[in-house]
Amino acid sequence: MATTKQTRAARQNITKARDAAASKRTIARMPKQTRTALGKQGAAVAQRKRTGGDSPKSRAELYEIAKQRDLPGRSKMGRDELARKLGER
Repeated sequence: MATTKQTRAARQNITKARDAAASKRTIARMPKQTRTALGKQGAAVAQRKRTGGDSPKSRAELYEIAKQRDLPGRSKMGRDELARKLGER
C-alpha cells in the first residue's frame, strides 16, 4: 500500500505529464494556416518523388546541401528559409 507522500507524488507526476502533453506542439494543435502550408509542402514533395523532378526539395535534402556548404544556423532554419539561403528559390 502506498503512503500518503507517495500518493501525492504520483498525483503531481500525473498532473505534470498531462500538462506537458497538452502543451506539446503537434500538427493538430497548430494554426490552420500552418497546417495548410505543411500539407502543401508535403504534397509538393510527394509529387516530385512521383515524377522524379528536381524541385522543390524537402527540408532534409536542403539541410544536407546546407551542411555541405557549411551554412551557419542551418539547424534552426525551416524549409523555406533554407531554400532562400541556398538560392533554390
